Amino acid sequence: MGAQLLDLREAARPLAPALPAEPMDRAAAIATGRGRMVNEHGSARVFAALATQLADAGAEQTWIDDARRMADEERHHGVLCGAVVEALGGEARAPALVDAQMPAHADADRFEAVTRNILSICCLSESVAVALIGAERLQMPEGGLRDLLTEIWSDEVGHARFGWRWLAAHQDRLPTQRLGAYLRVAFAHLEAHELAHLPLGGAGEPALGVCTGADGRALFYSAVAQVIIPRLEALGLPAAQAWAQRAAPTANAA
Repeated sequence: MGAQLLDLREAARPLAPALPAEPMDRAAAIATGRGRMVNEHGSARVFAALATQLADAGAEQTWIDDARRMADEERHHGVLCGAVVEALGGEARAPALVDAQMPAHADADRFEAVTRNILSICCLSESVAVALIGAERLQMPEGGLRDLLTEIWSDEVGHARFGWRWLAAHQDRLPTQRLGAYLRVAFAHLEAHELAHLPLGGAGEPALGVCTGADGRALFYSAVAQVIIPRLEALGLPAAQAWAQRAAPTANAA
């Protein structure tokens, strides 16, 4: 069976913004926008699964509702990224992401399992997204495209804050050493994922909100060192040690 097709053309076309500049490489710009469309829309399934896992862990309804809202926001981000593709002259359709199972962490109880996933999704991945998108939008001229990216960035700030709020609200329950061991693997996955999406030779389109691969990598490492590690350490997690000892990912440790 072939990959399921994600078709956001009907929803995206009315939202297509005016472009502030002609892209140096239109085909590459379309491919970048389409990749972001697929990833953002696919992230909705991650937050929907997180909502289910929160319910299974006995979380208060407000946490579950927030996770569901974030799933809706990610679907909308997919449409917004599709709107950029349409503005560039492409079509907002592509093979959808293959469904991935939310890690169940069978070696942990339900609270620790959902906390691990919140760590990985919100405190790590979304915090990096905030840094990257925030830097990209600052390079852009004012206009519809910057407004679109600002909307995405604002939501991503909320997604990262969700994770930091969860850790702070449950600080007295955090199994700090076990989470420190998990962070070694989570950091390794984060690094591998980000570097794969930020190739060193990747050219940038600052006016379109796309930084170079080299700049993106520098921002990634800065976000880890200056934001993520200090905040985790302040919550009692041995994040600096985990980063220094980050391990090669294994099939059953995700």
